[in-house]
Amino acid sequence: MCGIAGIISKNTTLTTHRRIKKATDAIAHRGPEADGFFINKESTAALGHRRLSIIDLSSAASQPMPYLNRYHIVYNGELYNYIEIRKNLQQKGYAFATHSDTEVVLAAYAA
Repeated sequence: MCGIAGIISKNTTLTTHRRIKKATDAIAHRGPEADGFFINKESTAALGHRRLSIIDLSSAASQPMPYLNRYHIVYNGELYNYIEIRKNLQQKGYAFATHSDTEVVLAAYAA
């Protein structure tokens, strides 16, 4: 399974790329295939991810994953009925750039 890390603080000196990378390096064994980082524009939240690719092997499914230029997610899990949920969301007008269950979680949250 993947590994996730996060830092949330009003003290912006704590939410740095160096610190979130150090956190994800400590869990590199959880996701040896890739790592990713996101720090919000206010620098009050930092997300880190170590990837173990299972469903969508493309780099488009890497995390932290953005959606609608509003939401970001780091996710460690598997949504078993994501194909059905995805079809339902597409019927409501939601678009998808990947084949990953993570993007379905974001779209469902947005819905």
